[in-house]
Amino acid sequence: MVNLTVPSSIDMRLDKYLSEQLVDYSRSQIQAMIQDGKVMIDGRKEKSSYRLQGSEAIVVDPIQSQPSPVIIEPQDIPLSIVYEDDAIIVIDKQSGLVVHPGTGQKDNTLVNGLMFYTSALSDINGSTRPGIVHRLDRDTSGVMVIAKTNLAHRKIAKQFENKQVKKTYIGLTWGIWTENEGLIDEPIKRKRSDPTSFNVDETGRKATTGYKIERAWRYISKVQFYPKTGRTHQIRVHADHMGHPIVADQKYGGGENRTKGFLPEVTKELRQVLTILER
Repeated sequence: MVNLTVPSSIDMRLDKYLSEQLVDYSRSQIQAMIQDGKVMIDGRKEKSSYRLQGSEAIVVDPIQSQPSPVIIEPQDIPLSIVYEDDAIIVIDKQSGLVVHPGTGQKDNTLVNGLMFYTSALSDINGSTRPGIVHRLDRDTSGVMVIAKTNLAHRKIAKQFENKQVKKTYIGLTWGIWTENEGLIDEPIKRKRSDPTSFNVDETGRKATTGYKIERAWRYISKVQFYPKTGRTHQIRVHADHMGHPIVADQKYGGGENRTKGFLPEVTKELRQVLTILER
C-alpha cells in the first residue's frame, strides 16, 4: 500500500497528481489503477478526472500493476551547500533546477546531484525522492533543507506541518507600492479559461500573503513576501492582483515581452537593479 496526504495547496486532477507522486508508473497505468478501484480518496473511489482540493488522504494498492522501473542516476550537478552536519544538508537551490524526477523530467534534477554528492539520504519518500522533505518550483531559487536520516526527515516534516517553519521570498516587482508593508488576504481560484493559471476570486480558497518593501527604485521594487498559506502561484497571483507583478514572470508579469516594451529608461533601471543584486 502507498499512503499519500495531499498538500493543502494542491488543486489538480487525481491522475496528474498521482503521476507526479508515483513516478515508477506511467499515466495510463495510474488511470488503470483508478478505474480498477485500486485508489481510494478519503475512503471512496473517484474518477481519474476528479479534482483534488487539498488535504485528502489517498491510499493506493498497486499490487496488480507492474511499474516501469525508474532508475535515478547520480549526476555531477553543482550544489551550493550552505550548511551540513550528520543529519541535514542545507542547499541554496539555483533557479532553473527541478527538485526531483517526475513526469517529463527524469534526470538533471537536484536529486540526481544529491545522489552524486552522497549516499547518506533519507528514504522515507522512496527511491525517487531521497532526502527531499519540501520543494521549490523550478524557476525559484532559495534555501532547501535536505534530510540525511529518516529521523531528521520526520522532525523537519513535522515542523512544516505545524507551521513552525517561516518562509520568506524576495522578488522584484513592477511599480511602486502605496504601502511599505501589509497583508494581502484574497482568495485564489484556478481560471476556467486556463487551467494552468490562477487568479483572485471570491469563490476561491483562502490565501494570505504578508509583504514588506525592502527597497524601491523609480519603476521597480524589491519586496519581501511572507506566505501564510500555501496556494499554487500564491505570491505571483497576489502581486499581480495588487498591480505589481513579478518582473519577468512569464505567466503573470508579461515576461520578457513586457520588459522589452518599456521605455528605454525603465530597461536601463532594470539592468542597474540586477547588477546591484548580483554583487
